[in-house]
Amino acid sequence: MDWSLDDLARWNDKIEEIAQECGLDYYPQEFEVCDYHDMIGYQSYVGMPSRYPHWSFGKSFEKQNTLYKMGAQGLAYEMVINSDPCLAYLMIDNPLSMQILVMAHVYGHNDFFKNNINFSHTKPEFVLENFKLHADRIRSYIETPSIGYKGVERILDAAHAISFHVDRNQRIVRLSEHEQKSHYYGALNKDKSYWDELKKEEKEEEFIPSLSEDLILFLIENSRFLEDWEKDILSIVREETLYFLPQMETKIMNEGWASFWHYTILHKLKLPPAMHVDFIRSHNQVIRPHVGGLNPYHIGFNIMAHLAGKKDMFEYEINPQIFDVREVDRDVSFLRRFLTRELMEELGLFEYERNNGKISVSNISDDMKGWKEVRDTLIAQTGTGSIPIIKVKGIAPINNTLQLVHEFDGRELELGYVHKTMQHIATLWSDFPVKLETNVEGNKVICVYQKGEFTVEMDSE
Repeated sequence: MDWSLDDLARWNDKIEEIAQECGLDYYPQEFEVCDYHDMIGYQSYVGMPSRYPHWSFGKSFEKQNTLYKMGAQGLAYEMVINSDPCLAYLMIDNPLSMQILVMAHVYGHNDFFKNNINFSHTKPEFVLENFKLHADRIRSYIETPSIGYKGVERILDAAHAISFHVDRNQRIVRLSEHEQKSHYYGALNKDKSYWDELKKEEKEEEFIPSLSEDLILFLIENSRFLEDWEKDILSIVREETLYFLPQMETKIMNEGWASFWHYTILHKLKLPPAMHVDFIRSHNQVIRPHVGGLNPYHIGFNIMAHLAGKKDMFEYEINPQIFDVREVDRDVSFLRRFLTRELMEELGLFEYERNNGKISVSNISDDMKGWKEVRDTLIAQTGTGSIPIIKVKGIAPINNTLQLVHEFDGRELELGYVHKTMQHIATLWSDFPVKLETNVEGNKVICVYQKGEFTVEMDSE
């Protein structure tokens, strides 16, 4: 180790001074130095120093720890938590040149968390305490004799299976809890003769329209059979998902912004020649393109640098526009607005397909149509774009069937995953039937999970 804590403090003061001169606006910054074992633990719990226990976190730890010890996987250079004050972890094994780069990188993330509109609902001043309170509540249920670990694990497993099926845009207005409940129970409480008449005439099931994208919230508000502690666990998983969701939606922007600022700040630091060479090597390692995939640092940095404008061979202008972009965009709009044909050609972006074990290039970025198709494919797979949209169509009051619909966009669902996910949903729906409308090979089908059986039926409509 070629540094001390005093060295880190001294360089941090220099970095912070330049960050302020450049116009970055961030939360108070705190750093914690940790070893590889602690870093793997933080990664497994998505950075949180205190989070509720679940086997999936332990599985993640064991996998990462094994791969690291075998030399098959490295570790993150840093981890940053969207909190106020902002908390970041530094690897104790990093040399001083890397620690300086990482600290500059962290200030970019810090500024992004504070100013990007997608993080405006995350309440960073309370997040660490909230996650600790969530963990305490989960542990209290585990320690309750009538619930126990198996009872909690059953609900957490089901909740994790649908954790990303929440409102993806927190600024969209939805029906209030009172409106949804009154709508649901109002239909269920109709006179019994009404439902007897429906059965007698063999009429189709009548569904209560909802079209809610927030499946977890719908289950919390409308399941009559979940106990209060089960609903509380669902609300914990939902709240934590909503906290992490903006990080998924802005991964390319966030990493591009932080990489642009670590590059800019370190050039302004006027590092000693030997340290500067180490910095350039590390920077290029961070933003290099990845063979067979996309590196968000690579795409994000190059777009941000393009927007900032070149000053000379090594430095960029600080175009005020980039601060506006940092504030209002998310990855989808960022790529659609600023990933131009010229930039895609410069980055050499193309689209490929795998057929029968063979790889073939399907689109390239050097003609009038191809670059848009490559860009649109990238956008479709960005952030939550890779997660299918499943909406609640309603409930059949006769048999309490939960009716779901897949918002089909040309990408079919993997039926094996559909089976397991619907099984988890049925757990939360107290084992009443669950139906899902989707498309398979160009045909509308209905997947049904009922009494432990999974079937796929052609849609007769």
